[in-house]
Amino acid sequence: MSKPRKDYEKTWWRRLERFVDGERIEVHEYHDIFDENPSFLKDDMQKLDPVTPHKKKKSEWPERLDTLKELYNRYEKWPETKGITIFKRIYGCMAVLFCLALITVLLFTVSNLPTFGSADNPASNEVVQRYIEEGLAETGAVNIVAGMILDYRAFDTLGESHVLFIAATCVMILLRADKHGQKHTMKKVKTPQAKPDPILKAAATLLTPFILIFGIYIVLNGHLSPGGGFSGGAIIGAGLILAANAFGFEQTGRFFTRKTYSVVSLFALLFYSAAKSYSFYTGANHIESIIPKGTPGAILSSGLILPLNICVGMVVACTMYGFYSLFKKGEL
Repeated sequence: MSKPRKDYEKTWWRRLERFVDGERIEVHEYHDIFDENPSFLKDDMQKLDPVTPHKKKKSEWPERLDTLKELYNRYEKWPETKGITIFKRIYGCMAVLFCLALITVLLFTVSNLPTFGSADNPASNEVVQRYIEEGLAETGAVNIVAGMILDYRAFDTLGESHVLFIAATCVMILLRADKHGQKHTMKKVKTPQAKPDPILKAAATLLTPFILIFGIYIVLNGHLSPGGGFSGGAIIGAGLILAANAFGFEQTGRFFTRKTYSVVSLFALLFYSAAKSYSFYTGANHIESIIPKGTPGAILSSGLILPLNICVGMVVACTMYGFYSLFKKGEL
């Protein structure tokens, strides 16, 4: 990457950027241009009359300099007076026009929707019928919803999992405490730490193992009964948050750190992408998949749905606990 010029802040382009951004340009900044670079006046006058530049008296320079300084004064005051007013008016008009256009499009779309509950609605077409009638044979999942989310619409679920990961990454970038910056720019203030609530600690000691086990059960049985990676991962994440509240981040930090979050999320998303890429390739090319669907109703069945549920559950649990940790203490 190229290095910025040392006089970048004094260049015309940088002043134009600051003008567009609405920053105030101090008077001394453009006075320095004329005091340090008077030669451009001579060049300008020579362009106006290249034949007889010697007839232009040097006494005319101060007058021209004063004129240019006055123009710069007006230029500097314009964003604070007329510039802001004009921009606000244009911005308000554009915002109103955009909202009206959006409302018009939405109303037009709603007016063309079919009647609610009608038998010929698109929601009641052959797709739903195929999910119900052929879902068990094609996906091997007893839970039709799991078969639809992680098989028929697995690409959409892959996007949702990546959205969770990207959201957690953005929150980490924005809220993660900068220890190096705090050391040099912020004065550390010792605050009294609240003592752990004995009632909460006793309840968490009893409930946390059951919550985690129940969340794992929901994830592993998502293809057999209501549940799956999203709901099971949320339960596991809630158990981790309860443990952090009751025992402190020092205890949960023994087994869940930023490295743990990164490794688990990366592995889950990569495995999901690789597994479904194989399914997409074989399905699009009418190739028989080598992954068996197993016996419907058995724990090891439904092909890739079980491992995909585990991946989704890990991403959801890590994201929930990561959000809480970042908002609570500024780091994982």
